[in-house]
Amino acid sequence: MAATSPLAITPQRTLDLLRAANDHKAQRLFFELYPANDSVWMGPPLMDGLVVPGQTIHARDKYAKHLEWLAAGKTYRERCAMFANRCGKTFSLGGYELSAHLTGLYPDWWEGRRFRSAIAAWAAGDTYETTRDIIQLTLLGKVTSRGGRKVMDGRGMIPGYLLGRNTWRSGVQDLVDTILVKHVSGGNSSLGLKSYDQSRTSFQGTGRHVIWFDEEAPMDVYNEALIRTATVNGITMLTFTPLKGMSDVVMSFMPADQRPPDDAPPV
Repeated sequence: MAATSPLAITPQRTLDLLRAANDHKAQRLFFELYPANDSVWMGPPLMDGLVVPGQTIHARDKYAKHLEWLAAGKTYRERCAMFANRCGKTFSLGGYELSAHLTGLYPDWWEGRRFRSAIAAWAAGDTYETTRDIIQLTLLGKVTSRGGRKVMDGRGMIPGYLLGRNTWRSGVQDLVDTILVKHVSGGNSSLGLKSYDQSRTSFQGTGRHVIWFDEEAPMDVYNEALIRTATVNGITMLTFTPLKGMSDVVMSFMPADQRPPDDAPPV
């Protein structure tokens, strides 16, 4: 009787291979962004439909303002992207740049700030819930179960195969507290997820190379976090729509000739 070939592909094996290929693609979105020419996303849906199969990923030369902001990180330690809604602030600016710094995977066209070794970073939103539902989803993907353990699925901006062990924040369902990210230098970067709800004192502590604020932070929180970057020559990034009007944070990033006079009535 003829022996069964070890290379025989069963329907189940075929399904397993397709799932593995799909997962491989899903964990590499970072490498697909800012292409030289328009391309099409051929992977599965990601980030609750923000990225869908067949979606056009436009060439980077169509994003002049985005590229200008990314490049400015080489010169400026503090940057703010005050854009309208749905302009890619979280996804293609804050999320993309933080992923590059955490991993050291800078594209060949990159002109901005570079960190040559693993970094310590924070990403913060206005509440724990928005930090989980927006920042965590953008960077790490969704919560799933693997081997009986609750983990992130790695279908976010940070390539999933580079995610290391994480801890969970107590008192908030499915919110990562800290997570390790493999850096090309061989070390591990650390990322902490925070919220303005924690108040200014929670942003005290040791130095941070990168701090990303998605949504406008209170001025006292921002100033406290800024101090954390001073000792390591780190950077801060803010991405938000200025819904609070001419706040102190907004005013601090506006050119002097565009600020309202001191005696102007409040808006």
